Amino acid sequence: MDASGSQEVLLPVMQTSKIWKKSKRWDRFGPLMIKFSDRKNREYCLGPTHEEEVTDLIRDEIRSYKDLPLNLYQIQTKVRDEIRTRFGVMRGREFIMKDAYSLDRDYEGLDKSYQDMYDAYEKIFAECSLKARSVEADTGAMGGKDSHEFMVLADSGEDNIAFCDSCEYAANVERASAELKLNESNSKKENLEKVHTPDIKTIDALTDFLSLPAEKMIKSIALIADGNPILALLSGDDDLNEIKLQNYLNADEMRPAEEEEFKPMFNSTAGFIGPIKMNQNVKIIADSRLENISNAVSGANEQDYHYKNAAINRDFKVDDIVDLRLVKEGDSCPKCGGQLNIKSGIEVGHIFKLGCKYSESMGAVYLDENGREQPIVMGSYGIGVTRLVAAAIEQNNDEYGIIWPKSIAPYQIIILPLGKGDDVKNKSEEIYIKLKEAGFEVLIDDRNERAGVKFNDSELIGIPLRLTLGSRSLNSGIIEAKLRSSGKEYEINLDNYLEEVNKLYKEID
Repeated sequence: MDASGSQEVLLPVMQTSKIWKKSKRWDRFGPLMIKFSDRKNREYCLGPTHEEEVTDLIRDEIRSYKDLPLNLYQIQTKVRDEIRTRFGVMRGREFIMKDAYSLDRDYEGLDKSYQDMYDAYEKIFAECSLKARSVEADTGAMGGKDSHEFMVLADSGEDNIAFCDSCEYAANVERASAELKLNESNSKKENLEKVHTPDIKTIDALTDFLSLPAEKMIKSIALIADGNPILALLSGDDDLNEIKLQNYLNADEMRPAEEEEFKPMFNSTAGFIGPIKMNQNVKIIADSRLENISNAVSGANEQDYHYKNAAINRDFKVDDIVDLRLVKEGDSCPKCGGQLNIKSGIEVGHIFKLGCKYSESMGAVYLDENGREQPIVMGSYGIGVTRLVAAAIEQNNDEYGIIWPKSIAPYQIIILPLGKGDDVKNKSEEIYIKLKEAGFEVLIDDRNERAGVKFNDSELIGIPLRLTLGSRSLNSGIIEAKLRSSGKEYEINLDNYLEEVNKLYKEID
């Protein structure tokens, strides 16, 4: 970060509600934010992120275009009231993040700062021996124009990413799209027909009952977005990508409609809802696959009835047609037509082009060459430090335990004294001190445990280089050494162990 031109700061964990209300995120961030009041009933939160704080800082510090560009970063604790904490440090309520913020005069400057941070992140993950891949991502509550996530492929990952087997396209499934159209080669539109479908409420049951494929079913999903009724339409063999729809609606909150809301808000009944003769107050959004749908099946908004041969623009109208579907394994790449693969991944970094979202709402401006006020153009860049630890373990382990990359190992060398003699104990402590003085991070296992326990624990912890001393090896004038990554074993001469340890350590990847 320093080499990229960024300067380190430290921003408050406790943040006033005033700046969050100016950015209009006090409510938008929702229940993830831990809020409280002080003794004078002033509202605060524990910072889940620091865009507001850094904007509040720089609006009092930056006056002129000559003060820009500027990039500030910190390594700081974040706090979020996660609904479900899991996987140890992967998703916790308190975690460490490295976050940076670029400040520029214009979008051309933002593009350069964004690329500088992108390059710096690739170097950071490579230095940590992580195989990380950047993917297009949703901007979420951060807002802004573009964003990329850096993902580490791992079976335990909680995110899914789609990537093409023929080109460089890759995106979080929340953002990913696919080139997929329904086959409507039979252009003859049959007459609309109402059919009795007793207790047939699911797509699977409907396809069996009518002997029609799922792609000829219109899946209608009733939702409430910021209190307003929404009907999302998809092909029967697709699933709704709620993030895409919520972003399209620019909604703070969105949820499925409750069964008791179907009649008053949609003039319909659960299991038989559809767009034909829908309540006029309901906004109807159709997935792009349905753009030319005809001879389809939809709910009739009446218990135990559906319509056959429904056609868009003839039998029902929609307010808009947008990409709403969740991509699937085997879909066609939107860029080259290749095949999309879906893999699990761990998000370790996320970068955003915020633009003027925060500077305009919070009044962070500078004077240009003509003395006119202009909003500062911003970017935001985060690395989950605690997540990075978990990702490193997921990618570097074997049946015995962790294999730490040496750049982020908690210790570089572990010394195991075996036996109870004072000679072994004293020599081990002497080597421990000498190695520390030589600049190594060293751990000595001086517990009163059996040799097998010490060996097993050193493998489990995964420190890159193990040095073992016992009475027999000491009498022979050697130290037994083992590299955790390769499992190779060596004998080091006690007379010049510093030199040989240095050589061995350089062999570690």
